[in-house]
Amino acid sequence: IFDRLANGKLFKTLSILDEFTRECLGILVAHSILAQDVIAFLNTILKNRPVPAFLRSDNGSEFTAQSVQVWLEQNKVGPVFIPPGQPWKNGYIESFHDKFRDECLQREWFQSLLEAQVVIETWRVKYNTHRPRSSLAYQTPAAFAAQYQPTQTLISFGHKK
Repeated sequence: IFDRLANGKLFKTLSILDEFTRECLGILVAHSILAQDVIAFLNTILKNRPVPAFLRSDNGSEFTAQSVQVWLEQNKVGPVFIPPGQPWKNGYIESFHDKFRDECLQREWFQSLLEAQVVIETWRVKYNTHRPRSSLAYQTPAAFAAQYQPTQTLISFGHKK
């Protein structure tokens, strides 16, 4: 998701969501996000989680870059690309992004990138730990995830303008 700081400077976010638990595993907030940033962020997240069987994303250049494809192959993660113009085929992340925009980005006026990073991370933790989901038998994503020790999952990530 793209947004602006109070001074008008653009920033981007990259959200990573576990499709099974509905947990938001992380939100990268930066002025620009390149393929090497995607790889570094995934490596950070996957230090504490099993490597997913698949990674669903749109066809953004930071996701289709050769270095990301090599990373996926080296880690035995299958890419699942959403066809251009068909965001409904990545419904979990689209739903998450709607909530993220409505509940966080639309309500905040960020003075700096650091402030955006802190506020967004606080919102992400609250999303995972204080929002029961009907699709999870009215448990929070964190409570639902605590019941399982997955060996492989499917995660989605992406951005939208």
